[in-house]
Amino acid sequence: MTTTQVIITVLLAVFFVFASSIKLLGWQKTIFTTQLAFFVKYGLNRNWMFVVGSVELISALLIMAPIFMGTSFVASASLVGATALAAVSIGAIACHLWFDTWRDGVPAMVTFVLSAVLLLQGL
Repeated sequence: MTTTQVIITVLLAVFFVFASSIKLLGWQKTIFTTQLAFFVKYGLNRNWMFVVGSVELISALLIMAPIFMGTSFVASASLVGATALAAVSIGAIACHLWFDTWRDGVPAMVTFVLSAVLLLQGL
């Protein structure tokens, strides 16, 4: 992995571990309440929020694997993680653009671009 790929990977992993921990555990009440309100607005419930948080957490851990292990199998798992993060980001962008304003979707746009960069570079 190049230095740029490592930086992007760490940024994505930190962001999604943080975001998923709030979705899964609700430990930061202000952000949790805001995110849950978005999900409800989209016609989704707390269970869907938990599923999205689980996908985010697993994907964040998968993309970090090559930094710690470095094998080709792990690199493949990392591609799966980056693909899942890109998919979650696309879903978030779609929901924000459909139900909210484009400004609400900016974090998802950034995470999509970063995930796409990793995918295009093949990790």
